Amino acid sequence: METKRISWALLFLRISVFLVMFMWTLDKFFNPAHALAVYKKFYFISNQADIFIYVIGIVEMVILFAFLLGIKKKYSYGLILILHGISTLSSYTQYLDPFANLLFFAAWPMLAACWVLFYLRDMDTCCTLSYFCSKKED
Repeated sequence: METKRISWALLFLRISVFLVMFMWTLDKFFNPAHALAVYKKFYFISNQADIFIYVIGIVEMVILFAFLLGIKKKYSYGLILILHGISTLSSYTQYLDPFANLLFFAAWPMLAACWVLFYLRDMDTCCTLSYFCSKKED
């Protein structure tokens, strides 16, 4: 019973992390100028063509769907943790003026959720690809 409850809780964490990162990834396709501005401000990467953002978006989308489906959890969950960790830490200057940048603080509980998912990945079995494959064998 406890394992099932944990599995359901991890599923909801996985879906919520996916939704946030999915929207950030879609932004790369629908508004590459915004994504390029973010890369310039927070990652010090500038003077890139839109194709740079599209390639990053495609790679992120593959990782995100592997994460959502629970494929190769050690790697997909780990990459999501790393990507969000970089995003959170690269925004360090925003935390120096907290009341002007309150929304940036939402990155910390999401980073914690990414870590929990990575740490408990073996218990995250609800609605993963392996879950559906094992149901077909029953």
